[in-house]
Amino acid sequence: MKKNLQTAFNTRQYMLSKDFEIYYYSDHNLSKVDIHSHDYYEFYFFIEGDISTQIGKSIYPIQPGDIMLIPPHIPHRPIIHSLETPYRRFVFWISQDYYQHLLKQSNDYAYLVQYVMTSHAYILHTDQITFNGVQAKVLQLIEETQGNRFGKEALLPLCVNDLIMYLNRILYYQRNPGKRNAEESSLYRNLKIYIEDHLDDDLSLEILAKEFYVSKYHIAHVFKENLGMSIHQYITKKRLVLCKEAILGDMSITEAYQTFGFGDYSSFYRAFKKEYGISPKDFRDMKIVGCD
Repeated sequence: MKKNLQTAFNTRQYMLSKDFEIYYYSDHNLSKVDIHSHDYYEFYFFIEGDISTQIGKSIYPIQPGDIMLIPPHIPHRPIIHSLETPYRRFVFWISQDYYQHLLKQSNDYAYLVQYVMTSHAYILHTDQITFNGVQAKVLQLIEETQGNRFGKEALLPLCVNDLIMYLNRILYYQRNPGKRNAEESSLYRNLKIYIEDHLDDDLSLEILAKEFYVSKYHIAHVFKENLGMSIHQYITKKRLVLCKEAILGDMSITEAYQTFGFGDYSSFYRAFKKEYGISPKDFRDMKIVGCD
């Protein structure tokens, strides 16, 4: 985690901004936090620590990857058991007025809030891949908030809206797993088709994420779930098959690995030998001997 993104913790429980605020805290020495409430929504993303949380009169254990939404006027506080492990979390505040502004754009933004308000289930559990996707969006928002790059004022609300919709989607698909499975199967099939057609191009997760308008963490998760191997492993295997066939067809080793997406010979050599148990040169020579 970038240390320059960290904020020193303070006990202020009111917003300075009229719309939203976001912080990254990492504490090794934190005194008791009194129970409190506020008039805005608080999203809390737990990274690390030995704590529980009190919401209303109930106390909940929390674990890394948990996300909490505390609606306005709900009393809550962290209960710190030990600070031997640093207490690390993101805290995101958003005003009621800004949330109403989002609801005018789409009722889909209300899904998470309505669920929490009606069920009083304040904690959303996520796996590591899902939380990595959330963390990437949170860090982008923090970097934009603390920075002064061109277009900041235009980009900030887009980052906020993207983060909130992402959280709504997580809950929606947790509660409707069948719909997620159908969408993930479709994404998986389309990814395989795209990869087959672009094996000689850049197929990094970043490129695929832009092409399919989903996070790279989601792509990695979908591929692993459907095929049992990483997308990188799959692409490498596909490229190696094409290289092997090209060498059998009298293409030079250099031309083969450059044509089918390997950036340099050393990475191609390691992958080829790991897959086939023989070096590319020995494979070529064995083929030549076989022809004689």
